[in-house]
Amino acid sequence: MKNTAKSIMLVILTSLLIITGCSKIASSDASIGNKVKHEIVGIDPGAGLMKQTAQALNDYDLKDWKLVEGSSAAMAAALDKAYKDKEPIIVTGWTPHWMFAKYDLKYLNDPKGVFGKDEQIHTIVRNGLKKEAPSAYTMLDRFEWTPEEMAVVMSAIIKGERPEEAAGGWVKNNATKVDSWVKDLPQEKGKKLKLAYVAWDSEIASTNVVKAVLEEKLGYKVEMLQVEAGPMWAGISDGSADAMVAAWLPTTHKDYFDKYAGKIEDLGANLNGTKLGLVVPKYMNIDSIEDLKTK
Repeated sequence: MKNTAKSIMLVILTSLLIITGCSKIASSDASIGNKVKHEIVGIDPGAGLMKQTAQALNDYDLKDWKLVEGSSAAMAAALDKAYKDKEPIIVTGWTPHWMFAKYDLKYLNDPKGVFGKDEQIHTIVRNGLKKEAPSAYTMLDRFEWTPEEMAVVMSAIIKGERPEEAAGGWVKNNATKVDSWVKDLPQEKGKKLKLAYVAWDSEIASTNVVKAVLEEKLGYKVEMLQVEAGPMWAGISDGSADAMVAAWLPTTHKDYFDKYAGKIEDLGANLNGTKLGLVVPKYMNIDSIEDLKTK
C-alpha cells in the first residue's frame, strides 16, 4: 500500500515538474514581447525605414506591437542603455552604422522580404547643376567610397570629434582617393553650393566629407542643410538645394524618387552594400521577425 502511495506521489511530482518546466519554457519563449513592452524603437517618422517597419508589422500580423517614433540619436541611446544592462531591445537598424562596430548585433531574418534586398546610397543633384557648377557636378559624379571608409568617419564622430574635423582627417589620410574625385577639375572659388542631408550618422559622415573636398580642393563655399527626408528631396527638385549624397535606393526613398522623377538627376551609387531591417543584440534568443508573434 505504501509502495503504491509512493508511486502515485512520484508520478504526480514528475508530472508537476514537467508541467512547471514546460510553463517556464513557454514563459521564457513568450517573454520577449512583454519585456520590450511590444515596442520597436524607431527613428524619425519621415524615414523610409519607418514605413517599411510599419509594413512589416502589418505583413507579419503583429497587431499588438507598436513602432515608437523618435530619431537615430534616441534609438542609439536606447540601444546603448539596454545593451549595457543586457536587456532585450528591438530597434530599426541599417548598415553602414557605427553601432555594428560597437555592439554585437544581428538582423532578424525577414522571410517575407518586407525590407527588400540590399540597397545603395545614391548622389542626386538638381537639374541644371552640370551647367552652372561643372566642377562640383563632376566631383559629385565621381564620389564613391566603401562602408568601411564611411565607418572610419562615423567612429571618429562617435568618439567625440566634430563632424567637420572627422571628415577633414579622412580627406587628409585618403589623398589618393580624393585626388581621383577632383583630378583635372578647375577651381570655382567662392561659388556657393547647398548640400541637403538627413541626420543619420552615415549621411552626416558622407556629407561632411563631400563638403570638405568641395571646399578644400575646388574652392566652393558649401552650406549644409539638415532636413527630414521629404524636404531633402523636395529641396533638390525645386532648386533650393543643389545636391545630396543621401538617397537610399531602390527601396527606402522609392516614393520620393518616383514623385520627383524628371525634376532631379540621379548620378548613381556612391556606396554599395547597405542593409535595412530589425536589429537585436546577439544575446537575445530570437532570429526572425516571425518569432515576434510567439515570443
